[in-house]
Amino acid sequence: MFVALGAVLAVVGILMIWFNIAYSPLKKRFEKDTRRLAKQYAMGFDGEVFTEKDFEDFPEAIRRYAENCGYIGKRKMSYLKMQYKDVDFCTGKNGAKMKMDYTQYNYAKEPCRMAFDDAGMFGVPFQGYDYFEDGKGGMKGVLAKLITLFNERGEEMDRACLVTYLAESLFVPTALTSGYISFEQISEREVRGSITYKGQTVSGVFTFNDNYEMTSFVTTDRKDDKTPWTALCSDYKVSNDGIKLPTVFKAVWNFSDGDLVYFDGRIDAVSYGFE
Repeated sequence: MFVALGAVLAVVGILMIWFNIAYSPLKKRFEKDTRRLAKQYAMGFDGEVFTEKDFEDFPEAIRRYAENCGYIGKRKMSYLKMQYKDVDFCTGKNGAKMKMDYTQYNYAKEPCRMAFDDAGMFGVPFQGYDYFEDGKGGMKGVLAKLITLFNERGEEMDRACLVTYLAESLFVPTALTSGYISFEQISEREVRGSITYKGQTVSGVFTFNDNYEMTSFVTTDRKDDKTPWTALCSDYKVSNDGIKLPTVFKAVWNFSDGDLVYFDGRIDAVSYGFE
């Protein structure tokens, strides 16, 4: 009996150590991929800055956004890195709720996005990896750093990842000049954006407030059943480099029987890569 109890305690101890060390295979893959992509999608701007001319062919709302949010005169970037802490995340209607940290990279040369989330369920680590590269998207979730809970791929996921990239494209404006994204002015503060890549086209509507801060993006291209999806941005602050960015981001499924805010996060840090 004591031998069995000792064995159980030893296993529990090993699991606790494994759960609490920083290393995980999925996180290692994410870090390796983001280092590779920083080199692969380096744009070699060599200190080049944004000018009004870069945005002259876009609708007025986009031009005003670039100006009022401080991009004119700032260095052109190859990618964006955005980090969240203690995001309120819900897995679905009546689904599990958890707190998680979330890190994402958005690349400008081609539509490419990588994101990693780190959470816990009843003391057991849960980690997820969202990826979109070369027109293919996916989402992998791992429990206890070893057990794959899901590994979603396919055309719907490709489309969902591409439209998510579009929703966030204004935060890395060099992506707007890549040739993949186009805009159509709908009203003074509404612009329809479309992106075409690897045979796939998706679109959505950006809305701006009086200060020409982007406050929402709405699309029906994330799901086959055309359920609307909304990204909400608020509480814009000027960063140390003089760029005005939102500090709060929410992702919402607009179901027919009510909205589900499944991602509610405060942006903890933003940085850019200029390679």
